[in-house]
Amino acid sequence: MSLFKSVFNNEKKSAQSAKERLQLVLTHDRTDITPAQLEALKDELIEVISRHISIEPAAVNINVAREGREQRLVADIPLKVAQRRGK
Repeated sequence: MSLFKSVFNNEKKSAQSAKERLQLVLTHDRTDITPAQLEALKDELIEVISRHISIEPAAVNINVAREGREQRLVADIPLKVAQRRGK
């Protein structure tokens, strides 16, 4: 049974990677932002935000969304759960 799980799990990872690559290509087609620029922007945002709050850098997702004629830079930045100190 674990063989099937590993095969199907890899397909999900592959599908997610393909989806992310497609989103980068579409972003480049719709804007003047290249995939390299978008990735550099993501890295810089992670660096700056990490100075002030704890985040999950591996889970950060930056996209350009299109709403009618407008385009928006959308950042999904998961925060790390803060550990509370005992009283």
